[in-house]
Amino acid sequence: MQLNLRIQMNESLYLRDPESTELGQRIIQNSIELINELGFEGFTFKKLGEYMGTTEASIYRYFENKHRLLTYLVSWYWSWLEYRIIILTQNMNDPREQLNRVVELLSRKIKDDISTTYINEELLQNIVIAEGSKSYLTKHVGQDNQYQFFKPFKELCARIADIIQACNKQYAYPKSLATTLLEMCHSHHYYKLHLPSLTEFAKDKNDQELYSFMQILVNGSLNGANP
Repeated sequence: MQLNLRIQMNESLYLRDPESTELGQRIIQNSIELINELGFEGFTFKKLGEYMGTTEASIYRYFENKHRLLTYLVSWYWSWLEYRIIILTQNMNDPREQLNRVVELLSRKIKDDISTTYINEELLQNIVIAEGSKSYLTKHVGQDNQYQFFKPFKELCARIADIIQACNKQYAYPKSLATTLLEMCHSHHYYKLHLPSLTEFAKDKNDQELYSFMQILVNGSLNGANP
């Protein structure tokens, strides 16, 4: 039996809950496909309407602008990723084993999750890797933070940091290591595709080398002496 996963989203991100209607779900599904194809700069609600066979105005009834839509998609991805970590580590008692599973999850490209029928996580990961920083690298980041738009990212990092801290209770930088792990994995996935001279992993088809590299960095940092 297939169970559909529903993630609770910040209501300030949308004007009408896209998960509540068939049209809203189609907006999410098709926006992922089109942003992945065109990039965020080339993406507009007009193009999305044409792609879907609906009106631009109908999309504006769900989202105030395309930046809010991008932030919604990125936030959804962070919450889904935290959910994946919970599922993968729930039966593990050893925090080192938990951390290894987290590193593996973040190092490898995501496959589509069939428990979410209208969201393609594989394409969404591409968007987060290439466009995700645009959700917070803005002049209004402070205001967006007050609206708690970045809470899913903070909660994900906090969960990873807790696992890191459990591995070494004397380690001084669990939050910094958690965010570094996330950002570095995404950066190297981007470099592999677009700037291959910046990494040795361009030919790393199954991400095994990237996974091994991140293991070395994380474990080396945890095992090193604190200043």
